[in-house]
Parts: sequence; C-alpha cells; structure tokens
Amino acid sequence: MTLKGERIDKGTVIAVRGSVVDVRFEGDLPNVRHMVAAEPAAVRSAPRPGGSDAEPTADPASDPSGGVQLEVMAHLDERTVRCLAFDPTQGMARGDEVAASGAPIEVPVGPAVLGRTFDVFGRPIDGRGPVEAIAMRPIYQPPIDLERQALGTEILPTGIKAIDLLAPLERGGKAGLFGGAGVGKTVLISELIHNMAARHRGVSLFCGIGERSREAEELVRDVRDAGVLDHTVLVFGQMNEPPGARFRVGHTALTMAEYFRDDEQRDVLLLIDNVFRFVQAGAEVSGLLGRLSSRMGYQPTMATELAELQERITSTATSAITSVQAVYVPADDFTDPAVVHAFGHLSASVVLSRDRAIQGFYPAMDPLRSTSALLGPDTVGERHDRIAREARSTLASFEDLKDIIAMLGFEELSEEDQRVVNRARRLERYLTQPFQVTEAFTGQEGRAVALDELLSDCERILADELADVPEQDLYMIGTLQEIGR
Repeated sequence: MTLKGERIDKGTVIAVRGSVVDVRFEGDLPNVRHMVAAEPAAVRSAPRPGGSDAEPTADPASDPSGGVQLEVMAHLDERTVRCLAFDPTQGMARGDEVAASGAPIEVPVGPAVLGRTFDVFGRPIDGRGPVEAIAMRPIYQPPIDLERQALGTEILPTGIKAIDLLAPLERGGKAGLFGGAGVGKTVLISELIHNMAARHRGVSLFCGIGERSREAEELVRDVRDAGVLDHTVLVFGQMNEPPGARFRVGHTALTMAEYFRDDEQRDVLLLIDNVFRFVQAGAEVSGLLGRLSSRMGYQPTMATELAELQERITSTATSAITSVQAVYVPADDFTDPAVVHAFGHLSASVVLSRDRAIQGFYPAMDPLRSTSALLGPDTVGERHDRIAREARSTLASFEDLKDIIAMLGFEELSEEDQRVVNRARRLERYLTQPFQVTEAFTGQEGRAVALDELLSDCERILADELADVPEQDLYMIGTLQEIGR
C-alpha cells in the first residue's frame, strides 16, 4: 500500500485496550481511515527457523502490509491517534513499533477475482494462491453522482413464487429478507444465488458479515455444485474475526462490485448476509472507542454508517448493482432501531414469519407484511397487480376468519366465507416451493417457476378452478402442470 521510495512515518504503541490501540507518532499523523501496521515485540524476538543466520522478520516500516493491521479511527492530539485492530492484539505491548501505510485498505479488482473467496483485506482465503488483479482500489468510495443514476424501474424475476407474486424485486434496487433466527434467511439467499446466477448475465457477489464458518463453507460448496462459481465472488468477515473486520467487509465487497458495474458495464447481484451483523459490529466498534450509546444500546452513528454502505448500491444507465440483504430481527421485534433503519433503504421487504415456518410453509414468507414499491400497474402491469392484490385480499380475509373458525368451527361460516377459506388454503400451499439448495435434506427436486406460469396458476386458483383438488396436492410443487392441471 506504500509506494517504493515513499517516506514511511513511524510510531510507537502507547496503550492497548482490547481491539483499541493508541499510537504516538513523531512526524505527521496518518489520516483517519488510513491503515498502520504493528509488529508485536514478542513476534520480532521469537526464534526463527534456521538459527541465527536466518532471514530476519520484515520490519513493518519496510513492509506495512505485515503485522497487526490497525485502522486510524481518531486523532486524539497533535501526536497521538486511536486505532482499531483488524487482527487479534495478543502479544502487543507498549513500545511496539508501528508503520503508517499512507492509504486506507486497498483490495484487488478485475476479472481474476471471479471464482475466488476473500477476506476484508482482499486476501484470498480459498487456498488457491494469489490473485492477478488489474488494480488495487481503496474500499472507501463515494456513491455515484445523481445525474449518472438510472431513473427507470425494471423487475428482476427470481423463480421463487411467493417473492415474484407479492414482493417483486427491482433490478438495481435493494431488497431485504427480514426474520428472526432459524426462519430461513440464509437458505433463501442461497436459493437466490442458485436461481439467478445461472441466468443472470452479470456477476454474483456474496458478502458474509458475521457468518459462521460452517455457513461460509456450505455456501462455497453450494455455489460450486451449482456450477456458477466462475461468475461469483465471495467475501467473508466471519463471526470469529474482530469487530473491525466485520464492520468494513461490506465496503470491500462493494468496491469489487463497483468495478464490474462501472469498468466492465456488467450487472451485479450483491447478496449480503447479514446487515444486522454489520450494525452489531458498528456498535462494538463504537463501544470500544468509548462513545456513548444511543437508543437501545446502539451506536449514535448507526444511521450514517448504514447509509454510507447502502447509498453505494445503485444503478447507472448501462449497468446495475441489485442487492438482496438478509436482516436478522432480534427477538422477532420489528421495532428494533437496526431493523427500522434498514427498512428505509429498501425497495422490497420480504418478511419471514416464524408461525409460517412452524406450519411447514417454506419459504416462510408472510404475504401480508411483505411489500414492494414495484407492486403497481405502472411497473408490473395491470394483470400482475390485479392478481397480487386479489391474492393478498383473499389471504387477509382468511386471517380474519381464523378466530371464528377456532371458536365456532368451519361449518358455521357462510358459503361465501367457506369459499374464501378454501381458496386461501390452496393459495397458501401453492406458494410453497421445494428449493434446489435443500434437495439433500428434503429429497425433493428443487423448482424455479417463470412469472407467466405463476400468474396463470394463481389466476386459476383465485377463480376456484381447483376447488375439487385436495389442498395437500398443491403443497411443495412448482406449477399446476405437475398435478395434471
């Protein structure tokens, strides 16, 4: 990150408090967000293989990419900076030498990143050797100018019936998958990669923020097995990494995505799992830096930090970054500040319900709480809009009648209400779907359904053409053709 021959400012560690390190410099202070590297004295003094004649460990002043990586977060006075460690600080002590890099984190961009897996620094972690990048770019970039942003709206079909009917995604927009623990957010994201990457003309980029190591390994395997790894980039800031790495990995992924959008004019499908972990990492960083917490313990800068990430996800006249983001809902509380702030950036919100997951409706999408700004006649067309509104109305009527059925029984309903209930129960089961990524667990072959077939099938169900078909026959199928209708 430092040019050959460029002067490198050196400093000395004066305090280490967990992941927070204070450094005193004799010369000019490095800028905020610039990287510095420290080599713990314990590492420098450790015996080296080969005896005393062995090559000494590189001094961080001459190799600022080595050692413990620190990012400058604040200037405390004219000689001291406060840094956040991106690596474990065990072994660091006062007096350790630090070298400034003169630049923020820079990551590789170019066609060579396709098919590879990276960490927050853009270092390959897949064991396949170095990456032949065409350039290194800083991870902090401004959003594109307003005059360059695309104004039109266009639907991006996913092949998942419930989403395409009731919460269609926008090409170049941002969609959120909201749900508590264990309702299927990661499975749904994996299915989106499988369905969309194969027919997507651009690049798929997955960003794992606070991912479990097991989930990361499974995702890499799923992408490889689906045959789309050569068109996919994976970036991980895993759960066991320091909060600084989890806090910045989203910017690393966006920098790589922006290269394909701006330099190669290719569409990018950006999948983020999980935005709540980004906010959570920001809260950890804020606490480590000694800032006073705001509402419900979150950092006072949460809105700014989330907007800085989200506003970079947008479209130009020639290409687009379309984002699908999982958002963990703590304790299923949709009034949580992190969830509320995430809602404001999205054009579509897919809400996953624990009640529906318990009933076996997968994907466990709540049809009454999931929304999309595209669901209108001017965007999706008169037919799609009409069918979606009629389906939502039918399901809402069924929800209102559930209490009456529980207290008095189905037979006490009027004939019209009975028809509504039968219609809604068939529609609920039709909107379930076997996934490609769960074939190994369910034994059912995955299905992806085209939008025209989906609308035709829903139209027939709402017209009571399948009133004589047992509702269980509609459960976990693709289209009505599979049951001979």
